[in-house]
Amino acid sequence: MPELPEAETIVRGLRPHVVGREVTGVEILHADVLRVASSAFTQAISGLTIRSVERRGKNVVMPLTGDRVLAVNLGMTGKLLPFPAHPVGGRAPTHPAVRFELDDGSVLVFDDTRRFGTVECLETARWRERSGRMGPEPLGSAFTARRLYEGLRQSRSPIRSWLLDQRKVAGVGNIYANEALYLAGIDPRRPARQVDAEEAARLQRALRRVLRNAIRQGGTTLRDYRTAEGDKGQYGSALGVYGRAGEPCLRCGTAVERVVFGNRSAFLCPTCQPGQTGTGDL
Repeated sequence: MPELPEAETIVRGLRPHVVGREVTGVEILHADVLRVASSAFTQAISGLTIRSVERRGKNVVMPLTGDRVLAVNLGMTGKLLPFPAHPVGGRAPTHPAVRFELDDGSVLVFDDTRRFGTVECLETARWRERSGRMGPEPLGSAFTARRLYEGLRQSRSPIRSWLLDQRKVAGVGNIYANEALYLAGIDPRRPARQVDAEEAARLQRALRRVLRNAIRQGGTTLRDYRTAEGDKGQYGSALGVYGRAGEPCLRCGTAVERVVFGNRSAFLCPTCQPGQTGTGDL
């Protein structure tokens, strides 16, 4: 699933192509990615201009004229791809769900193989209300070590599960939670409230470092993720533990382990991340 670095990479890639462009037409190929009827969605967005392209958590957010917002959650396999004209042949997306026609003749395509993503046109006030229910941005000034520690000490959940809760911190998914915990030397199964202040500060720094480095590399492509230019993300080669079960730890050489809890895989080095004291949501 695209996480914060992938969404941020897409946002930066889209800006030169769509900001200032008017939506002149919408083609709905798979209405199941919408939250309203196709006709209502088309009517709500047609004729509006894209004012900017932003990110909130894992969402690509485009404020529009008319006091509306186009909000796209990429789901597991969603992509937003701009084209100077309708793509044909080998350049055409393989699983287009929505095509936006823009006033300069270009096209923005939401392509989603598994169609777990969503495309919505919301009133600005409604989007702000939804955004307000999300946690702080981990790269923002509000995400301090103290705030992280105060949040962790109130929860019995495994620290990895806590990090995945978008109400606690926005944009972090399984890849980068595992990587940050590895850098911080914290077992992903430890109850969040057992993480002390020093460890929380280490985790805050590790999470910001991992996310920034992943953004510089254009994100991580494991299977479907592509940038706005259609390229693969290059951060996969820098992963320390995620997806490396059985391979040697890059620090100490111990075999990386894979464990499953909360219906999700986690990866860790048992030597570099000692102190596991909980095995599930308690």
